[in-house]
Amino acid sequence: MTMDSTGPYGQIILFGDSITEMSSQGDNGFAFMPTLQNAYMRRLDVINRGFSGYNTAHANKVLPRFMPSTEQARVRIMVIWFGANDACLPGSSSQQHIPLEEFKQNLKDIVNHDSVRDQQPSIILITPPPVDEYGLEAAGLLNGTSEVSRTAEHTKKYADACVEIGREIKVPVLDLWSALMTRAGWKQGDSHLPGSKGQPKNAVLAEMLSDGKNSQLSRTSFNSPSALIGLHFNPEGYRVLFQALMNTIETNWPKDSPSAIPFRFPLWTEAPK
Repeated sequence: MTMDSTGPYGQIILFGDSITEMSSQGDNGFAFMPTLQNAYMRRLDVINRGFSGYNTAHANKVLPRFMPSTEQARVRIMVIWFGANDACLPGSSSQQHIPLEEFKQNLKDIVNHDSVRDQQPSIILITPPPVDEYGLEAAGLLNGTSEVSRTAEHTKKYADACVEIGREIKVPVLDLWSALMTRAGWKQGDSHLPGSKGQPKNAVLAEMLSDGKNSQLSRTSFNSPSALIGLHFNPEGYRVLFQALMNTIETNWPKDSPSAIPFRFPLWTEAPK
């Protein structure tokens, strides 16, 4: 096995919102970030930079405050995953909505930020995932509100925009929206969206998104686990994400797949004593 014993570990930075922030938690089964760490064990450090509630406007402000300089660390892969909060409906009480054109520009600004360009990482954009309007309605009722803050149709516009930006700036896109919706029975060009209140409740989609009952939710930055219903992920959703990310890396950045990166430092049988 090839070994590399020079310099610090390279990094994978996962930059996103609460769905990224919570990807380390595995009380209820499969956990995305620990599984990714295991895949890159002794090869790259996986850094979670998920920020609950953040949209792309927040992201552009916080990015230079955590992005390491090239003297501090070498960022080999950067995964950028925003849009779930940007896609809140205009006028919703959370005030997280970002207009579609601004969202697209913000994504481009993140990719082209000086702190990112200095690192020259392999970049992957991830689309915002679908939502389950039935779950969102239940979450609202548990919190004493009937406000509709997100819809399946509106979120799709942001997922499509992310794909469009990736194509425009030639950055690979993991189309997670389509991956989850395809599993739920959706087909390309189909106007009937699983998760919409205009369709029957979709059990497959609901299985991949949070029901608010996971024990791990009490340790999140949310005041109430009900805030997670219909938007955040259950273990099965994170499992789909992991497989899709590994496929995206292998297809677009094969030099960054785990098998292509040598172990850091010698095996114990060869290590200096």
